Amino acid sequence: MRVLFFNNPINGHFLPLLPLARALRKRGHSVAFVSAAGMAAAVEAEGFELIAAGPTAGVVIDELARRTGTNILVSRTPELVGEFFAGVRVDLAVDEALAGSRAWRPDLVVSEHLDFVGPLVAAMIELPSAAVAIDPALEPGSLAALAVAARSRYLSRGLAAPDHVPSGRWLLDLCPPSLQRGGALPPLDHIALRPEPHQAPDGAPRAARVPGTGRPRVLVSLSTAPGAPSALGPVLRSLSALDVDLVAATGGRPAEEFGLEPGRVELFSFVPAAELLDGVTAVVHHGGSGTTFGTAARGLPAVVVPGTEGQERQAKRVEAAGAGLALPIGEQEPSAVAAALARLLTEPAFTVAAQRLSDEIAAMPSASEVAERLVAYVSESGAVAPLR
Repeated sequence: MRVLFFNNPINGHFLPLLPLARALRKRGHSVAFVSAAGMAAAVEAEGFELIAAGPTAGVVIDELARRTGTNILVSRTPELVGEFFAGVRVDLAVDEALAGSRAWRPDLVVSEHLDFVGPLVAAMIELPSAAVAIDPALEPGSLAALAVAARSRYLSRGLAAPDHVPSGRWLLDLCPPSLQRGGALPPLDHIALRPEPHQAPDGAPRAARVPGTGRPRVLVSLSTAPGAPSALGPVLRSLSALDVDLVAATGGRPAEEFGLEPGRVELFSFVPAAELLDGVTAVVHHGGSGTTFGTAARGLPAVVVPGTEGQERQAKRVEAAGAGLALPIGEQEPSAVAAALARLLTEPAFTVAAQRLSDEIAAMPSASEVAERLVAYVSESGAVAPLR
């Protein structure tokens, strides 16, 4: 079978798709990705073909600002989010994506749930499609805005607009039940898919690591996305007062920027999360879904320092599960982060609850199991249709 994956040109939207893509390839199926040309290095490093379509996220941000007069990095309203993902990006990418898809001739389209190019292409060439929910259920306001933006793109091409978003036949859900937040899951066939912290491709060398000192090792992974405030330096300086070893993902920022005592913190520009989490006792992170799910999969308690309303809702779910502490936006002074981490390290109940989450995730179907089921569903339903 030939499976074509679609994702926004953002690493956090690409990496969660890799376990399923790898599992399909391992079973002998052909797999390729459709995204902006800027994703070529990441996709090709995995040995997958990239069908380049559409611009980078930065170009979409600029075009959205030109059309609306508002920068989404400054004002992230549901309407702007809807127009970014289901409007402007679709307008700029769908023609190239359609041509590339017709040439590649897939049997199945799989899109991350905020990619709206893939489902539209699938509708245009009458192919079955699946959506991978890389986040917890979206809020009703966001879903409504996405549906409004998507609707006109279908109608303008003579297609029936989907009744709901995400659309397709199957929803492959990475969110463990205990971390699901209030929102509307679409009425698709639901298939749980076990989340995994990102791992390097087979055979890739592991990063050199500093030997532990015997003190608790704490990973600090705050947002490095464009427009995100740089809180990493002050937080690291505050945490360095505790009796811990620190590991931090810098997002490429130079070490000198953080003003740290040399040798006090192990800094990495980018290392796969699965390696960063090795030997860790607790995690301080921003509440992004990839980090949240990966931390939970390892059974590690977390201090969550969210930067957006969506991340704050996620942080509250971690806290409600007993697996960590959430610091509300506006109450995230470095000293408060250090105090929360000190609680995690001295109160075993957080680790016990985090292990319960890990057990829940371990019980979810693996990528290999989901790949097998998905191929069987497509084959048994005779869903493959001729390309138009």
